[in-house]
Amino acid sequence: MRKILFTLISLLAAGVMLCAQEEKEMKTGWSFGVLPTATYSVDNGFQAGAFGDVYYYGDGGTYPDPLHKISWEGSYFTHSHRMRLYLAYDSKYLIPNMRVNASVTYMTDPLYSLWGFNGAAATQNYDVWGNRDMYVPATTNNVNYYGMSREMLRILANFQGRITDNLNWAAGVNFWKWNLGAMKDKGVEVNGNKQFYDTNATLYNFLANSGVLTDKEKNGGLSLEFNAGLVYDTRDIEAAPNKGIWAEAYLNGNFVGSPYLKACAYFRQYISIPVPIPAGNPVFAYRLAWQHTIAGETPLFMVQNNPLLVQRNMISEGFGSSNTIRGLRENRILAEGMAWANTELRIKLVKFTLANQYFYIAVNPFFDAGIITRPYKADALAKIADANGKIYDPAFNLLTGTTDPIYDASKVNTLVYSGGAGLKIAMNQNFIVSADFARCFTEGMDAGLWIGIGINYQF
Repeated sequence: MRKILFTLISLLAAGVMLCAQEEKEMKTGWSFGVLPTATYSVDNGFQAGAFGDVYYYGDGGTYPDPLHKISWEGSYFTHSHRMRLYLAYDSKYLIPNMRVNASVTYMTDPLYSLWGFNGAAATQNYDVWGNRDMYVPATTNNVNYYGMSREMLRILANFQGRITDNLNWAAGVNFWKWNLGAMKDKGVEVNGNKQFYDTNATLYNFLANSGVLTDKEKNGGLSLEFNAGLVYDTRDIEAAPNKGIWAEAYLNGNFVGSPYLKACAYFRQYISIPVPIPAGNPVFAYRLAWQHTIAGETPLFMVQNNPLLVQRNMISEGFGSSNTIRGLRENRILAEGMAWANTELRIKLVKFTLANQYFYIAVNPFFDAGIITRPYKADALAKIADANGKIYDPAFNLLTGTTDPIYDASKVNTLVYSGGAGLKIAMNQNFIVSADFARCFTEGMDAGLWIGIGINYQF
């Protein structure tokens, strides 16, 4: 009897301690997360600046979801000379039964990389990518064959309203202004003198002069996109779900300048695996995605955009880099249609409290894959291709000393796949610092060891 009574008392005490521990992990009022953007990527170099999130939890009744969230960033990249300024607001409580997501972004890319169109169909040559020691033959001009410039201003506002408990309608408007052109990089120093890059020996110049790029798009333009669709969401926590489904289906269209209409569908599921790890059960997460232009043709300045109803990161571009298929160069695949899948296992290693903030550390091995469902500018490219669907640029062949084509239409439907692992550090289950390492296994698409450092899980 004493043993039974002692056991019951012990279980009751453990339950009280557990409840107390669970009650303790609750945030009220304001919470701030600020970090320096001291990161590095192969595409853009070292990043200097700062980014962060501001959360307001009120009395804590909605924790770990905040009542209001403000995100911001100001940064500069040493290799591409990219500058980014970003301010965003997200809330499910500003307007009753409606979610509001709005942001303003300004970005300059004086040395942006245009790899070509349709993934593996476009030749990737590292010798002429960002090589500041390469010269145009018979001259002293430096060259970056894949270089161009772009400048972007984006203002967006998206809304979601409740239909049923887990089903929402969604609609939004996105305004874009783009300036495109030759590289605006300051060049390199040769014998004490600054030399600019030769902007004639570039892929952008070849595509513009050959008529693949139209006069309406080659210098940039405006886009006013509207989107509308449905969102189904049963996630327990938005930033890093332990269980639930998050699915979206919507149309995204532009009606200014070059009109087009895209169909987008995303299905994400988070499955808790009952493995007794003190920091929490592992989670298997996967995403099936499809984006396809069903009418019109997307201009060059918008084709890299990956339209989303809710922005999780500052830039939603693909395909390649941190938003879609990891292990690829930034915007390596430019196509009118793409289907892809992401799978990963999220394992929390340890959780702890520091300075009255709640932290956990996790790892996430992953595998990504994708394929083009509609090629970009297929008709325009076919007009300048030979009978085998190959395109040659004399400037490229002069630089590389080869007779290789810059485009091979037979490789458009090549499956692209990659794998890797990531490390996550989360504060209060919302502010998540992410570092992913990946390698692409598709021939002709390999970017070496790819590193992506930012915030949030990919999906």
